Amino acid sequence: MQSDIYNPRRHVGVHAEYISDVSNRDFPGHYPDEDNSWNLDLFRKKLHVKVNELSQRSIQFDLVGVDASIANAFRRILIAEVPTIAIEHVYVWNNTSVIQDEVLAHRIGLVPLNVDPSYFEFKPDAQDQATDRNTLVFKLDVTCTRKPKTAIVRGTKKAEPEPEEIYNHSIVTSGDLTWEPQGEQSEVFASKPPRPTNENIVLAKLRPGQEISMELHAIKGVGKEHAKWSPVATATYRLLPLVVLNPEKPVPPQYAEKFRKCFSPGVIDIDPVTKAVSVNEKNLRNESMNREVFRHKEFEGCVELKRVRDFFIFNVESEGTYAPEKLLPESIKVLRQKIATIRSAAERLLAEIEGEPAVQGDVEMADA
Repeated sequence: MQSDIYNPRRHVGVHAEYISDVSNRDFPGHYPDEDNSWNLDLFRKKLHVKVNELSQRSIQFDLVGVDASIANAFRRILIAEVPTIAIEHVYVWNNTSVIQDEVLAHRIGLVPLNVDPSYFEFKPDAQDQATDRNTLVFKLDVTCTRKPKTAIVRGTKKAEPEPEEIYNHSIVTSGDLTWEPQGEQSEVFASKPPRPTNENIVLAKLRPGQEISMELHAIKGVGKEHAKWSPVATATYRLLPLVVLNPEKPVPPQYAEKFRKCFSPGVIDIDPVTKAVSVNEKNLRNESMNREVFRHKEFEGCVELKRVRDFFIFNVESEGTYAPEKLLPESIKVLRQKIATIRSAAERLLAEIEGEPAVQGDVEMADA
């Protein structure tokens, strides 16, 4: 826990009926004799990123020392602007299943693919030529047939057999998608062939005589165009909860256990001898901030609930295209590209203003 976590200027007040101190006042001129102008060295000193939990598909990390607008920008970029590869064009040669062509195509398009998007270019238009640099080709050819008759014995009672026991390919899953290399793709992806991140996603169910035959084209895209290109299942953040005890009005010992039950497990500790309560800072992030403590008059004035405005706890779940620990760096790349675009446009605009002869009404604009 940071040493200045209890600095009141970093706090958002959580009260029984409202939230206070929502806006940040750390800007130039607000505090007398204090310089809050932008300073890169000071920003680096305050910025912290710490990974708390990491698994194969999810990550929880702390992002500390940035404004809410920056944290929210990362969240939105993770959801909508980090590129991935997804199936966009479906060519149906035969589909005799009970699922309509367009419904089945939509289900297949939502299957996440384990493909590195950096190897591909964006395909600007659907009518553009498909190449091995902008398109992946998959095939789906499945026919349901009946298995040879075999004796199915289940204890002493005769039971209805499961479809998987008497039919071949009664269930079509994402694992039935077959990659068809094009051009140099067989060499580029020799060590890691493109495939679905989860091969057990059910796409359709068939019965003898039914078949599905399709050619599928996957291209590069972003989540703001369609959710199937989003690299994350969830990307959320919350502010660090803070429980501040009032030393001038301690919790009555006889109500210590009741006070502890007002908070999430592990947040409040009780001294076994004196029955004095204390806050376990290691478990603060588990607090749900349900404000239950405000419902009891005996605790009035004993505690304050707050959140730290620049301490963001991120929870991100990857769809499998990117390793969880690579998602934030990828969002930073996108944000840097957006900033570079804005900077380039501003420089061109300034050059145009300075290059043109300024008229009387444009003098102030040219000076700016």
